[in-house]
Amino acid sequence: MTARIYIPRDAAALALGADKVADAAAREIAARGLDAVIVRNGSRGMHWLEPLVEVETPIGRLAYGPVRAADVASLFDAGLADGGPHPLCLGLTEEIPFLKSQTRLTFARCGVTDPLSLTDYKAHGGLKGLEKAVAMAPADIVKDVTDSGLRGRGGAGFPTGIKWKTVLDAQGPQKYIVCNADEGDSGTFADRMIMEGDPFVLIEGMAIAGIATGATKGYVYTRSEYPHAIAAMQAAVGIARAAGVLGANVLGSGKAFDMEIRTGAGAYVCGEETALLNSLEGKRGIVRAKPPLPALQGFLGRPTVVNNVISLASVPVIMDKGAAYYRDFGMGRSRGTIPIQIAGNVKRGGLYETAFGLTLGEIVDTIGGGTASGRPVKAVQVGGPLGAYFPRALFDTPFDYEAFAAKDGLIGHAGITVFDDTADMLKQARFAMEFCAVESCGKCTPCRIGSTRGVETADRIARGIEPEKNRELLADLCNTMKFGSLCALGGFTPYPVLSAMTHFPEDFSPSPLVEAAE
Repeated sequence: MTARIYIPRDAAALALGADKVADAAAREIAARGLDAVIVRNGSRGMHWLEPLVEVETPIGRLAYGPVRAADVASLFDAGLADGGPHPLCLGLTEEIPFLKSQTRLTFARCGVTDPLSLTDYKAHGGLKGLEKAVAMAPADIVKDVTDSGLRGRGGAGFPTGIKWKTVLDAQGPQKYIVCNADEGDSGTFADRMIMEGDPFVLIEGMAIAGIATGATKGYVYTRSEYPHAIAAMQAAVGIARAAGVLGANVLGSGKAFDMEIRTGAGAYVCGEETALLNSLEGKRGIVRAKPPLPALQGFLGRPTVVNNVISLASVPVIMDKGAAYYRDFGMGRSRGTIPIQIAGNVKRGGLYETAFGLTLGEIVDTIGGGTASGRPVKAVQVGGPLGAYFPRALFDTPFDYEAFAAKDGLIGHAGITVFDDTADMLKQARFAMEFCAVESCGKCTPCRIGSTRGVETADRIARGIEPEKNRELLADLCNTMKFGSLCALGGFTPYPVLSAMTHFPEDFSPSPLVEAAE
């Protein structure tokens, strides 16, 4: 029987040498005359174990990692193709504690299947949601998505079903589905992992969205910094179109939906839906005033659903298992699962999909294992570079949209960045303002000018110049930006700044400059 050896082609694994491992494995298979094939899969999301090599055995898939090219010969000497014992063997992949304790719905296939094998996708439950959807009335699909409680996973948390119903009810000769895959937040990689590791689930989710709303054309707008994801998505779209999953006759239903991949030019602000639409139309990526909403006048002025990758990739399991099944996970108004991305100074970084409700402390200390440096955790930033900094005193906060909002935080795209006690929170606050100043589209004054003044004010505090007065000025600038900015870039920048000032005031009280240093 042919041995199947899995070596990931995920960007995180590639950065750690996965291609070299695959090349070495191919040479060993050829030299030893083994009956084995290498499958380049997605990542399981355990980044501290990458490159993670797996092999199918009669008892399940065994994992070895982290594997370097220099380890490959000894792995084959130990009988890798048959799951032989080796110091790098981690046992059954599914039994690794980090993976075993997850609830994988959206990421059920990621790292398990060959990303570009439609046969593999279907063998692991793929297309069941779309098969059900093409036999349903559009309003019934929208009702299922609404009843599931799915909310936008891109950060805003807006109910997906309401957005879909608005587009369904809108009048227009052409409607569109636009997938926001412009994953620009630091410490986030869930969108990329789906596109590289299970692209057909995103295609299936977009096709369901199109059939539900009457949209016949879709676009995935992603980052130029994601070449592997772009290549995987383009290949998967071609395969899906050839198999009748996309096109004029989706799964033989007589309903049409097709899609294509578009690449952005590197502007962070194009993660905001209206700036994204401008860029998609070939215009400068600047924010539009709302109203009109994109659901009514979006791409090319037509009714448009704009959803995040994870929102759309969550739809197939809802259609397959039912709204109630999905809704049973989570807490409060935060239903289903959320792929938490753990990064920064942390021992076990990676992607952890779970139902809403775990506390921040459980995520950082138990799942992440604390800091990689071994020093105490000082702060955790949740929600990307515009997310609030939470101190250990807030680690009892459950991972839930409303719970975080109540503590002046936001879940955002569910990226978590861990900092130890050497972090200077005044420098972190300054970085937030500088980031906003660099990435601002320039359309509105509070964002464009406020962020620049914010950097200058933080610098004056750091130099000990009238610290109390400048702290008040910095807080006032944040208030103006929060309520006066046109979009979330300027509106959310105050979250990291104000939270750093509130929870770490000692870092905003440097010793005054001595006269000789002036």
